[in-house]
Amino acid sequence: MSFAASPSTIMMKSYRGKLHLSIITVIVCSFAFLALLYTERLSFLSSNSILKSQSCAKRGAVTKAKDKAAEENLENHEIDDRFEFDAEECNIAHGMWVFNRSIKPLYTDRSCPYLDRQFSCVKNGRLDFDYLHWEWQPEDCSLPRFNPELALKKLRGKRLLFVGDSLQRNQWESFICMIEWTIAPEKKSMKQGKVRSVFKAKEYNATIEFYWAPFLVESNTDIDVLDPKKRILKVDSVAKHSKHWEGADILAFNTYVWWMSGLRLKTLWGSFANGEDGFAELDAPVAYKIGLKTWANWIDSTINPNKTRIFFTTLSPVHTRSEDWGREDGLKCFNETKPVMKKKFWGNGSDKKMMSVVDGVLKKMKVPVTVLNITQLSQYRIDAHSSIYTETGGRLLNDEEKADPRRHADCIHWCLPGVPDTWNQIFLAHL
Repeated sequence: MSFAASPSTIMMKSYRGKLHLSIITVIVCSFAFLALLYTERLSFLSSNSILKSQSCAKRGAVTKAKDKAAEENLENHEIDDRFEFDAEECNIAHGMWVFNRSIKPLYTDRSCPYLDRQFSCVKNGRLDFDYLHWEWQPEDCSLPRFNPELALKKLRGKRLLFVGDSLQRNQWESFICMIEWTIAPEKKSMKQGKVRSVFKAKEYNATIEFYWAPFLVESNTDIDVLDPKKRILKVDSVAKHSKHWEGADILAFNTYVWWMSGLRLKTLWGSFANGEDGFAELDAPVAYKIGLKTWANWIDSTINPNKTRIFFTTLSPVHTRSEDWGREDGLKCFNETKPVMKKKFWGNGSDKKMMSVVDGVLKKMKVPVTVLNITQLSQYRIDAHSSIYTETGGRLLNDEEKADPRRHADCIHWCLPGVPDTWNQIFLAHL
């Protein structure tokens, strides 16, 4: 027996069908709405991270995530919030030396043919090697590794000239050794002289030179080194030297240690012909200021900053008093195998009055000068000097001299490879 559906029954079925569809629609719309909210949340978070990057950029840096660094951070569960190196914002002086066995120099004193024996510590018998594996890490930025190919590209078609004393030669030889191994033998050359030496990277049409001028200003001891008591400085002229500096695209200067003889300095205005009658004795900071002003005046009156960049390397510390770092029984820097770990350590071998003279003179110059502030970071490295693994008078120290480090250890110059490689790492970062 069949029954026909009543109108109310038909309406109920229809209503249920519509209700079912509307519920599905509501659910779908709800998911869509939640997805939209989630997307907006991600967008908000993303915009916040950009703002953070921009605020860091206001400090002069744009933070870039590097895959390798990120992996290391995850492994070590540490966050390295140092920003990428920015020449104007990064304070190189604030940081610490971190031991890293994986850090290896780009050269050795056997592989680089241009190293003086004075700086070739391993070749001269040094047997401890930890000093080669310390890495300088600034507190507030990341210092990029030295890239020899990048350095050569930066110097393509240019003339780079290091000017100063034997510590500047220490840095120049470091720079040469860090790049020369990438160049085929037939595409490079070296001409070494007593006053001027020239390395050529022929493929890049680049020269990297050193010019010997220990005081920057003229003196009677520039070529033939005289007893400090007989030295006379012509503090009002750089003309004898500066004619060799003209035409360089990049000039890197230093001068300090030769001024620190412990004596009042004989200074002269005018001609050396005046001899013993024309000089005045001045304290080192006073003579230094006059000499640096003479150099600065030459820079301001001669250099076109649109064509030539000027660098000045701050003083390289001398470590001749082991008492400075708490070694009362020490023999200067002899047998030191680790850096000083005390923050802001400062020894007697670095004269703050001389540092302030440099600061005062450079601030008043018209031509901008990039300061390579290597003093504080080098203060800690009592372990990295040539010590007894060096030469004197053109010969290596003999056994008797090596047995008397108090008299013969060289705690002024640095082993290469070594600390000057870090100076050049900073130098390239500025370039």
